[in-house]
Amino acid sequence: MSHTIHPTAVVDASAEIGDGVSIGPFAVIGPRVVVGDDCEIGGSAHVQGFTTLGRENRLFPHACVGFEPQDLKYDGEEVFLEVGDRNHFREFTTIHRGTGFGGGVTRVGSDNLFMAYSHVAHDCAVGSRCVFVNGGTLAGHVDVGDDATIGANSAVHQFCRVGRHAYIGGYSVVTMDAMPFVKTVGIKAACYGLNAIGLRRKGFERATMQRLRQAVRILLHSGLNTSQALGGIREEVGLEDPEVAYLVEFVEGSKRGVVKAVPGSRGERGGSESLDDSGAIPIATDPGDGGDGGDEDG
Repeated sequence: MSHTIHPTAVVDASAEIGDGVSIGPFAVIGPRVVVGDDCEIGGSAHVQGFTTLGRENRLFPHACVGFEPQDLKYDGEEVFLEVGDRNHFREFTTIHRGTGFGGGVTRVGSDNLFMAYSHVAHDCAVGSRCVFVNGGTLAGHVDVGDDATIGANSAVHQFCRVGRHAYIGGYSVVTMDAMPFVKTVGIKAACYGLNAIGLRRKGFERATMQRLRQAVRILLHSGLNTSQALGGIREEVGLEDPEVAYLVEFVEGSKRGVVKAVPGSRGERGGSESLDDSGAIPIATDPGDGGDGGDEDG
């Protein structure tokens, strides 16, 4: 097995280092770390266990991956970070392991770009082909779907979800679920309609985009409540298109409600009720509550 380790790097004897790995000066690879083939660990980057990195990941200088979670409930239990392939973790990115309370695992997919100072907290699940712009931050227990973008210096509240192909604009504060395929932007987050440019770049067909645009228009501008709007989508658009079906499923499955306010409306902070199992709309709760109550992230 061939790899290149700088003489000033510190690699624990229990770490598993794959073939073709490069480890730069003053980098630290802790115990119980698995580094897949052809990874590049930059100077002064740190990887702590229990962490598994897939193939061809790049950690730039001072990236810190696999450290203990920033959660007051964490009590030293064995928790994990699982990372896929071909991710880029730029300077000062931080990715933390899970907690026993949250399932014990933080997961990151493949082909993601984490720009400088990005942060993924404990028990998050990040899909593939996502972009975290500089300073994009997830609190604990956040799910991010494939192909999503988290804008610069934006923060996503714990237990929220970000749908596939969602776009979170820079400096946004997201305290409810951000719907797939749309743009969610603002300190008091509002929905700015379909992420048309992003969907075109990803090769979406015009017909699919038209159906998504119609579905989003019903959700945002029909004057119907959420359950009524979803019924309208079923009647007017239908669920034959899997992307429309996913949008409806995402909204129906929301526990915190989805960001549905439109720009300039009152109450832009959230704007959508969450549905209970019966389809009824419960009394709204404060979207800025403390989540799990002991989490230092977010």
